[in-house]
Amino acid sequence: MSATLNAKKTRTALRTSARVSLEMLLVVLMTAVGLWILGRMWSVIWPLVIALLLTTLTWPVTRFLRRHGWHPTLAASAVTVLFLLVAAGIIVLIAVPVASQAGDLATGVSNGIQHLRGWAAGPPLNIGDDQVSTAFDTAANRIQSSVGSIVTAAVTGVGTVVNGLVTTVLALFLMFFFLKDGPRFLPWLTRQLPGRLATDVPAVAARGWDTLGSFVRSQAFVGLLDAVFIGLGLWIVGVPLVLPLAVLTFVSAFVPIIGALFAGFVAVLIALVSNGPTDALIVLAIIVAVQQLEGNVFQPMVQSRGLGLHAAVILLAVTLGGSLAGIVGSLLAVPVAALIAVLWNYLREQLSDPPQEPDTDEPKTDEPDTGASVPVQKPA
Repeated sequence: MSATLNAKKTRTALRTSARVSLEMLLVVLMTAVGLWILGRMWSVIWPLVIALLLTTLTWPVTRFLRRHGWHPTLAASAVTVLFLLVAAGIIVLIAVPVASQAGDLATGVSNGIQHLRGWAAGPPLNIGDDQVSTAFDTAANRIQSSVGSIVTAAVTGVGTVVNGLVTTVLALFLMFFFLKDGPRFLPWLTRQLPGRLATDVPAVAARGWDTLGSFVRSQAFVGLLDAVFIGLGLWIVGVPLVLPLAVLTFVSAFVPIIGALFAGFVAVLIALVSNGPTDALIVLAIIVAVQQLEGNVFQPMVQSRGLGLHAAVILLAVTLGGSLAGIVGSLLAVPVAALIAVLWNYLREQLSDPPQEPDTDEPKTDEPDTGASVPVQKPA
């Protein structure tokens, strides 16, 4: 005889499911409202994000000056001026040539994809499906438009050209104030928040700042090393557009996994179109060697504490960020995911039960101790 359902247990399960569903719906609704508010405030949030990223790069120099007796205002001013001089030098020496060759880079990538399309249509593959041809055409147009956008984002550092100047000036002012008053922010925030929030919010903010700083500085350093080594390899092989490809490699380092694949794919395509298959294979070998050197040597040396994110989580975050906000979303996806992981880990710590200490008390016995501690008398 088959067992019948218990009416009371069934009603309890349905009520629990309904309550959990309603709570999840409220969480999703509040998340959507929060994202909508962030979207409406993006003109203010975007300069704030840029200022935070720039502050993570320039804060070690400011901290060094402050520890050696510099006044906070003087240290922040000196670092800000130094940053402006370095940025101006980069624009004059690198950004202008890169911008002038961005069209050639996009055209070369498009021609490389067309070359691959022609190779796939011939023997031994003999692929002549119209859908495959349409996919190649779509990829060519997508990459041709994306390369120019990536180079523009790397050169200007802003999302759009219209509000670029305002965003840059506002970000620089915010960076100056962050460098000047940053250490006083958490104590001030502690005094403003009531009750438990006075402890939780500063703790999460401190952990998030450490994670963000570790990510930005390590990725910038590793990206610079990748750009230098790959650029030297391309220059030795004789591949054209070495400077734009090196800049693309540096910017792509801030998008883990996908960025390296994309930059390497573009470099191989340029070598294939301009120099032929032999040099393309050499460029591919150089890129693989540099990536292996990065993963096994550079990253463990400069990034002592990782983000704590699985590779699958990084791939999903980059894909979601790119689909929601384009190139800007791809660049910010991993830091945002890391900050969410910091918040989640802190909540888990606060909601988890404290670990129970093991009982170290030894059981008492009634047996007398007859060990070697009994004195032995020597015969007279």
